[in-house]
Amino acid sequence: MVLYWQSFRKVLLSLLNRPLWLMLLLSLCLMSLVYINQTVRNLPIAVIDQDHSIASRHLIRELNASSKINVVVYDNILDALHDIDKRNIFAAMIIPLDFEKRLLHNQQITILAYGDASNRLANSLIQRDILAAYQSILADYQYNIMYRNGFTHQQIDMVLNPIHGQTVPLFNAGMTFAAMTFPGLLIMLFQHSLILVSTRINITLNTLPQGKPPKAVFLGSLSALLPIWLFLSIVLFVLWPWILGYRQLAPIPIILFLMFPFLFAIMGLSKLLTECIGRVEMVYLTLSFLTTPIFYLSGIIWPLDSMPLWVQFFSHLLPSTWAVKMIVGVNQMGSSTMDVSVDIVMLLVLGCIYIGLGLFIARLKSGEIRRWPVVKRSH
Repeated sequence: MVLYWQSFRKVLLSLLNRPLWLMLLLSLCLMSLVYINQTVRNLPIAVIDQDHSIASRHLIRELNASSKINVVVYDNILDALHDIDKRNIFAAMIIPLDFEKRLLHNQQITILAYGDASNRLANSLIQRDILAAYQSILADYQYNIMYRNGFTHQQIDMVLNPIHGQTVPLFNAGMTFAAMTFPGLLIMLFQHSLILVSTRINITLNTLPQGKPPKAVFLGSLSALLPIWLFLSIVLFVLWPWILGYRQLAPIPIILFLMFPFLFAIMGLSKLLTECIGRVEMVYLTLSFLTTPIFYLSGIIWPLDSMPLWVQFFSHLLPSTWAVKMIVGVNQMGSSTMDVSVDIVMLLVLGCIYIGLGLFIARLKSGEIRRWPVVKRSH
């Protein structure tokens, strides 16, 4: 225990004297500023009105009243396409000639729309609002036509809305795309920083001139990281989301409780990486290239169920995959700790597997496994 506490105190004081880990907070502030508005709104789209009728102006007003779209009127399509290429607008829509005439005569109408499909989020939101605005104006005109032809208000309502549905936000009300990706970004920063530091400490202790120190020194040195990263977990998952105005449902003790299996899994992974990398300079070179693939495989940007099965297998080997489900579920979606018990168990299992593989590789490299006695059977 003396060696454990000496190593714990030495590493903790060195981290406090040279707080390079505070650069994580600076990186957090810079990267998360894109989420400060919490949701996407006022996406500029071009509208070229070739009809100049009451119906076309009605459609433009419906588009401008939507929550995500900001209409910019253009005179011709060439200027609009030029601005799409320059990323000044996200889409362009042409209201054709005789739009109102065809609408009143119940004829087929083709509305041309060009979008910037390279921005998946903006493109999908614009498509949804355009369809909603068009359906709204169609319903208004259908209502007026039926009323002029002798239908009563009750009959029109029965034909146009035969089933009245009501949406009640029972669970996870107000969640947005940013509210899902923002905690994922924080988890990736948390995981990457801890893997870097813990792997570096492991490799440094393994390559001391006097040889490997006792296991108590390893445990004490790695345990000294826990107070620092538990403090960072409060900043990342409680304080900073509260400053930006995101939902905070989990109290600090629950956040700290959930962090322990996540920290254990990360340190287990760092043990495995230590034995695979072997040199300090390779830590930064290797992990820098792995961060982006891990970010995509963790289910933050793309749903896990939409990935091929063999990709899902590798995705579930990452601590961040389970941590994203766990933290977002409890802190943003209101789940209980029992609801995320599978994620907690899987993080603990992953930590044990990684530590076991790291120890096995270490003994294999040192030759201990090859020196094990082999019992021969006598016939």
